[in-house]
Amino acid sequence: MKKIINTTNAPSPIGPYNQAVLAGGFLFLSGQIAINPASGELVQSTIAEETHQVMRNIKSVLLEASYGFEDIVKTTIFLSDMDLFAAVNEVYDSYFEKDFPARETVAVKGLPKGVNVEISVTAFKG
Repeated sequence: MKKIINTTNAPSPIGPYNQAVLAGGFLFLSGQIAINPASGELVQSTIAEETHQVMRNIKSVLLEASYGFEDIVKTTIFLSDMDLFAAVNEVYDSYFEKDFPARETVAVKGLPKGVNVEISVTAFKG
């Protein structure tokens, strides 16, 4: 059985998908980009602030499902340019206390709305 997770504290999906799906203890979050859910505007002043907004959006969806960063088991980071890796990694690191999840980071040709970073996560509570 699956449960759909959506919150107004994160950006509404911009396509035919949900913010997250809970299934058998696994929480699958759709990729988040740096849209401020209150204003609907992109946050792109710096790559650090863009990444912080992505992580805040992830946190909001996790909290809606009663999960936290400590429950994340896998992440995927999509970057518009691998030269952004160090700056994104520094912000990403600040959201985890220990036991980092498995992860891959890939550079892609393009991301929705022309953003520089998109992050998707899978969390688990057993």
